[in-house]
Amino acid sequence: METNENTPDITEKQENGPDSLEGQENGPNRLEKQENGHDSPEEPGTTDYMKIFFKSLVVFFLLALTVLMLLGVFYLYICRDLPKISTLKDYRPPIITSVYSDDNRKIGEFYRERRIVVPLDRIPETLLDAFIAAEDARFYKHKGVDYISIIRAMFKNIEAGTIVQGGSTITQQVTKSFFLTPERSYTRKLKEAILAYDIDNSFTKEEILFLYLNQIYLGHGAYGVEAAAENYFGKTVEVLNLAECAMLAGLPQAPSSYSPFRYPEKAKNRQIYVLTRMVTEGYITEDQKAEAINTELDIKPRRNWYSEKVPCYTEHVRRYVEKKYGKELLYAGGLKIYTAVNIDMQKTARAEITRGLKKLDKRQGYRGPEKHLEPEEIEAFSKELQEKLKEEPLEEGKTVNGVVVEVNDKEKYVTVRTGNIHGRIGIDDMAWARSPNPEIAYGDYLHIKRPGSVLSVGDVVLVTVKKKPEEEKKDKKDKKHKEPEKKDIWEFALEQEPKVQSALLCIEAETGMVKVMVGGRDFNQSEFNRAVQSRRQPGSAFKPIIYAAALDRGATIGTDGKGYTPATEIIDSPIVEHNLEGVTWKPKNYGNKFYGPTLLREALAKSRNVVTIKILQDIGVDYAIEYARNLGIESRLDRNLSIALGSSGLSLLELVKAYSVFANQGYLVKPAFIHTIIDRDGNILEEVSPERKKVIEESTAYLMTNLLESVVKEGTGFKVRKLNRPVAGKTGTTNDLYDAWFVGYTLRYITGVWVGFDEVQTSLGRKETGSRAASPIWLGFMQEILKDKPIIDFPVPEGVVFTKIDAKTGLLPIPESEKTRFECFVEGTEPTEYTKKPDDIFGKEHFFKNGMM
Repeated sequence: METNENTPDITEKQENGPDSLEGQENGPNRLEKQENGHDSPEEPGTTDYMKIFFKSLVVFFLLALTVLMLLGVFYLYICRDLPKISTLKDYRPPIITSVYSDDNRKIGEFYRERRIVVPLDRIPETLLDAFIAAEDARFYKHKGVDYISIIRAMFKNIEAGTIVQGGSTITQQVTKSFFLTPERSYTRKLKEAILAYDIDNSFTKEEILFLYLNQIYLGHGAYGVEAAAENYFGKTVEVLNLAECAMLAGLPQAPSSYSPFRYPEKAKNRQIYVLTRMVTEGYITEDQKAEAINTELDIKPRRNWYSEKVPCYTEHVRRYVEKKYGKELLYAGGLKIYTAVNIDMQKTARAEITRGLKKLDKRQGYRGPEKHLEPEEIEAFSKELQEKLKEEPLEEGKTVNGVVVEVNDKEKYVTVRTGNIHGRIGIDDMAWARSPNPEIAYGDYLHIKRPGSVLSVGDVVLVTVKKKPEEEKKDKKDKKHKEPEKKDIWEFALEQEPKVQSALLCIEAETGMVKVMVGGRDFNQSEFNRAVQSRRQPGSAFKPIIYAAALDRGATIGTDGKGYTPATEIIDSPIVEHNLEGVTWKPKNYGNKFYGPTLLREALAKSRNVVTIKILQDIGVDYAIEYARNLGIESRLDRNLSIALGSSGLSLLELVKAYSVFANQGYLVKPAFIHTIIDRDGNILEEVSPERKKVIEESTAYLMTNLLESVVKEGTGFKVRKLNRPVAGKTGTTNDLYDAWFVGYTLRYITGVWVGFDEVQTSLGRKETGSRAASPIWLGFMQEILKDKPIIDFPVPEGVVFTKIDAKTGLLPIPESEKTRFECFVEGTEPTEYTKKPDDIFGKEHFFKNGMM
């Protein structure tokens, strides 16, 4: 084979390998060349490695420093607007303002956040354990942030594919509640961790628990464990059992979702979770857990203190405090307001108003069924009613809706179905249901005779349960009957919701404390307070003010020029008045009659209009108005003679206040609704003591009381005689019977009642006067509140004497006097002239002359 002579000889190269001389000679030459920088790169030495190391270290240091600086800047950025945790040292959260009755029972609350701060030593250990086990088992071990719990929660959430566990500690929850917004962001979370760490370093664990358990929201408006214990269990936190503690401790994560009211099953499951955690952490045993799970909880509905007991009174107090002290102090300041209201008396007043208005409403007639159902609609309607009956079972005295399913004119009854219950309304229990007609007085018409003239099948009506059905007597024969006897028929009475309104106000005489104020039939339907906010014409109830003014006035008319006395004679005869606009006014008495010579006592007792106007003419309108101001009347009074008949609108409070001057022997005692207000630190902001001011003579006050006793004994207030104790008062009825009043008093209480429609020009109906419409409410109320009180006469002051007079003339009696009486006088004003004999012609001439005045 031909070869190129330049091709190396393989054999030769193998022979000249490393062991050959030639190979040995070439080795040093290569090293020499490498040292001279030829042929191959130079390997780094120790010095170069050190240089690289130091350079890397510098870079790393610079990078670390940069990162630290960036972190520092970021930390400063985060911390720049962090709140100061030192504010927690003076923990003064918004707390509720509580209102109390005269016997210190709570009647109202005002708040933005319903919170009652309770010290840690009042919180049971079981509740502390429950919250710690459920919310932060390592609470006593970590420093505000529990990194172990965060990592554990992260893995749990990844495993579940959703958030099932949180990593926030109790301290972090405190931080979030006090300082941060609820937004979800890493920045907020970082702020939360920083603040939590600072709080843990600045406060003890007990202090943190105190803040947490008083601040946390636990649903249904309750902030803190004390408010929640009241909300859900109706008790204070100290007496909670293990089951209740576990229920509360399960709420923080989602108060709405675990609400015992709305979702009892979810709440129960959450309670079991808390109990399980308590077992795991060693706080309780398995036996205790089982017992707690089986403990039946009495979950009470949230009490509305504001509208449950004395809502009208509480609202009046709220308005006063807000106006005087401001909203912030009222709703967040934790005031304790002690009022004068008596809950039992208030309850009696509401019951009497309800009873009185129902009777009046029935006298006015039946306005018809609420609606009418077609036959196919009755069953569905009844099912709806049955659902309501499951929550509130039917019982005697209760008023409910029902639908008429039978009308039997022959046997004179109708059958009404309410839910699955059937009841009958007999003709006697619906005889009142005539068609309304205010021109026809109750009793002036015949009662209905046929149920079918009022109701028909399908009518939806309101009924009151009179009697439950009697228990069926078990009899073997009954079992054979296919048709059951009418053992399930209840007794009903036809009812309707009154439209007429009423107000009642009662003041304690000596102190001026307002014990009762009812501003309307139902506060839930109308919050308008007709006792203080309404201005209605008082009618004849204003007359005592005119008579008192006359007794105090040294008028020219009267006996021997000595002014007015209870025995002063005034002629009841027609008068005609013309005003500047040329309008003619011809006042009349009730019944359109005139009675001739009338003594002042009789004129007031019988409520004679014309006599009262003549008295006002004599003493002067301006004087009478000024006198009314002294008695506490503040509303505007018209400067004309019509005020004698109560033409100017007044509040019930004003009128009762004016009458209280007579009851208090001439002293005006300022009415008071509140006797003490204390702030959250125990400082007294307001303490009321009776403000007494003498405004009329004691003798005048007694004369008025004695005159007003005659109104009851022999006048328009005769129905009140049933009180069977000394009582003074006056009825009031306005034109066209728009308003009915009765204001009266005993030595202990002054009470006023108003009855009328909110629509000012709506008549109560013919003959519905103050005597008929208002005085029965007054009587029922006073009978109940005075039933256990001693009977006391009105004291007679010095300077008042009693003299025997002729009851017809008001002069000293003569043997021919038909009737005499002992009359009271201010000493020195008693009559000195004797009654003239019947055949004295001068008396008759005097009568006719005065009658033409």
